[in-house]
Amino acid sequence: MFFSQEKRASVKEENPEATFGQIGKILGEKWKAMSDEEKKPYVQKAEADKKRYESEKAAQA
Repeated sequence: MFFSQEKRASVKEENPEATFGQIGKILGEKWKAMSDEEKKPYVQKAEADKKRYESEKAAQA
């Protein structure tokens, strides 16, 4: 999600006629083409956000 949020505007700008679904597909292709090292910052953000969510959920219980 963090990758998609960060890159969606530039993909939409590069592909102004693309539909929402097509933009998602392009983003998916870009993600798959990235190396694990390139993905690492996004994966770390997702892991940190998951921990935050779980902590907030536990605090509400």
